[in-house]
Order: sequence, then structure tokens, then C-alpha cells
Amino acid sequence: MNHSWMPESPCGPECLPPRDPGTEVGRLRLALRIGITVGLLLIGSAMVLALPSSLRQRAVPKWFRMLLRGLGIRLEVDGTLKPGGGLVVCNHVSWLDVVALQVLTPMKMLAKVEVRSWPVLGSLAGRVGTVYIDRDRLSALPGAVATIADELRAGSVIGTFPEGTTWCGSASGKFRPAVFQAALDAGARMQPVAVRFRDGRGKLTTGAAFLGDTSLADSVFSVARMRGLVVEVVVLPELTGTDRKVLARQAQDAITGATGARRTHTEPAEALAA
Repeated sequence: MNHSWMPESPCGPECLPPRDPGTEVGRLRLALRIGITVGLLLIGSAMVLALPSSLRQRAVPKWFRMLLRGLGIRLEVDGTLKPGGGLVVCNHVSWLDVVALQVLTPMKMLAKVEVRSWPVLGSLAGRVGTVYIDRDRLSALPGAVATIADELRAGSVIGTFPEGTTWCGSASGKFRPAVFQAALDAGARMQPVAVRFRDGRGKLTTGAAFLGDTSLADSVFSVARMRGLVVEVVVLPELTGTDRKVLARQAQDAITGATGARRTHTEPAEALAA
């Protein structure tokens, strides 16, 4: 069921670059990457089941870094996250955003309830403490804000995408203020982080975007085919303030400034969503 406040993105397959065999790996390399990815997913499933929480916290960033390497993706990080809990807000382009953020530090991600049904990844997400949001029910929003605030008070690092859905990377959606209210309620720090992707030629690319009705499996294959893909993570200065709407605008300004994305607002200005 759709509501006027629900985040929507105009980005679709037409935003992706046309396939170019010259920028793709061969079949053997593709098969190797997919095989490594499947193996790592199985290892990850066993890891979250078998390891105690303290060991899992140390293992998670290493596992996600291995996943990037297995897919042939190079990670470049500019800046570091301070230790301790807080709200991490990021632009949303791909499922790879989550992977890159988890390399920085283990964090509980804020995700739509549909993620629970993803094969293997859905189970992994639940076991590492993902906080789920039901975007179909406006009435669930106050409870979601309260849940996030409670997690922040407990010292958790919560990762969230205030756009609410994926965009292609060359354009961005409106940052919703609800998660910033949760941070204000908890007295937690607010850390914007920008994620952008470059191709093997060093140019910004939308090729890694996870858009529209594309399945997760198709997106993984598309990413695995790319030669020389780089994901860049930029840790930006912490936000300060007491007005959630102002904080949302500040976060978006900082992140779009780092990514070069144009701001495209299609939602009502008064909309509130997680």
C-alpha cells in the first residue's frame, strides 16, 4: 500500500550506463567472483550463528572487506568514524552501501521489512541486529523513531539512509527528518557519510546502483561483471543542531557536496518518513 509520504525514486534501468564488453571481466573471472561470494555468504551465515557477540564484532568488518575483494571491488576510505555509538546517515545507491559502511565499523542498519525475505542476506541482517521499518504503515513511524532512540541510548551505532530508497548516484532524493529526531531524543552524535562509485577508468559511475525492479541476484551479477569498480567512502564532519529538518538539510548538503549528485525532490516538503 502506497502513501504520499513514502519515499519514491524516479531512477530506473535507464539511469545505468549501457553494457560495454570492454569494461567487463570474462566468464571465468565472473564465475570465480560469484563462487567466492556464495562461499563467503555461507561462511557468514555460520559466523553469526557460531561466534559470540564480542568475536563477531571484530569479525564482521573483515568479512565485509573480504566480500568486496571477492567481487573485485576496491574500497577507498577518506576519514574515520569516532568510537562509540551514534547515528550514521548515508546516501543510498546500492546494497554495496551497507557492505562499505560495515567495513568502517559494525553497525545496526535501519532497513525496510522486505530485506528480511532476501535469501541468506536477510537472515544475516536479522542476526546482526538490523532494525526494520515498515514503510507501508504511517502509524508505525513513531514506534520506529522510539526504537532507534532506544538503540542509540544503549550505545549502538545505527546506520541509516534518510532518502528511504535507492537513487542512481548522480541524483539524490530528499533526506527525511525522522531519524534525526531519534538522535536528538537520544542525545546521540550524528555522522554523515558519503558513498560514491568509480569505474575502472576513474570516472563516477551509476553502474553499481540497485534500482527499480532489479532483483538482488541480478544486481550482484551486474556488479561482479564490472572491471575495476571502486567504492569510495567519505566520512564528513559531525552534525550539530536541535532542529531535525535543518539537520536533514545539512546532512544532504554535505553528502551531495561530496558525491556531486544533483538534488531531485519529488516528495511533499512536509513529508515525514524513516
